[in-house]
Amino acid sequence: MDKRKVAVPLVCHGHSRPVVDLFYSPITPDGLFLVSASKDSSPMLRNGETGDWIGTFEGHKGAVWSCCLDANALFSASGSADFTAKLWDALTGDEKHSFEHKHIVRACAFSEDTHLLLTGGFEKILRIFDLNRPDAPPREVGNSSGSIRTVAWLHSDQTILSSCTDSGGVRLWDARSGKIVQTLETKSPVTSAEVSRDGRYITTADGSSVKFWDANHFGLVKSYNMPCNTESASLEPKLGNIFIAGGEDMWVHVFDFHTGEQIGCNKGHHGPVHCIRFSPGGESYASGSEDGTIRIWQTNPPNHEENHSGTGNAQTGKLKASTDEVTRKIEGFHINKEGKAEEKQKIANA
Repeated sequence: MDKRKVAVPLVCHGHSRPVVDLFYSPITPDGLFLVSASKDSSPMLRNGETGDWIGTFEGHKGAVWSCCLDANALFSASGSADFTAKLWDALTGDEKHSFEHKHIVRACAFSEDTHLLLTGGFEKILRIFDLNRPDAPPREVGNSSGSIRTVAWLHSDQTILSSCTDSGGVRLWDARSGKIVQTLETKSPVTSAEVSRDGRYITTADGSSVKFWDANHFGLVKSYNMPCNTESASLEPKLGNIFIAGGEDMWVHVFDFHTGEQIGCNKGHHGPVHCIRFSPGGESYASGSEDGTIRIWQTNPPNHEENHSGTGNAQTGKLKASTDEVTRKIEGFHINKEGKAEEKQKIANA
């Protein structure tokens, strides 16, 4: 047996089915938050640093494919196979509004100013809902060439990004005119698209490769072939010197942004990795998997040695979101206002 150094993640249990989307809030006065979407129909909110479970948004009747938080982490949104996108109060867990669609909602995103919610899905239509007038009909932007997989805002909400499930490329739309202003060409469908927090890059994963695009001039900056079919990728937000990718081989790969060289490989998931995102400070990143768990990895972990005998990382450390917490769940959100009040008190005492 040989000894090797491994990264030990925080393992977050709670979902009963695959985790398919993750979203970090910006750093807020109340702390950092992480919301997850799962096929179990119940998005969950966690402390983004520790992985501690804060509460569960209950109300969807089908798999939840997408989730997001607004800039202040006061509201969350989710898109579901039950043909709705829902707006939630992130302090109480209450459902604020349900936006009806005619087919599965696959993607959702808050505008930078937090006043608008963008959705897309199997209807092949991008919709913009005014959160100040939630009962008003949405504005529809263009006609997509296929079922919409990802959506995002950029350029201070002047541009909309979308990709399709059944065709390659990323389309950039003028939010006012509804016309396509640019298409970023890829051979395969883009399953993950991330706009960097500084607005410089668009990071895409299209199965065989991860690409980085200039978010202002739309030129291709870097393109790297991946060691396996890759579903999601994320660029480190502070220095931009590394990126992470995950896919069907169940591993979380770490690469040098400038050379494409693999510099790390984290093992521990027991199913394909569907989503992966850096925290806004870049000190950690989260991965969500077919195995129903979320794992939070330190970007520069302390060294641990393991007797290697053909297995991945041992699951060690405190279990975040204990079974007791989850089984105590009753109807609605459970740590609601008191939960965030406790976090505020912790911050005040820090």
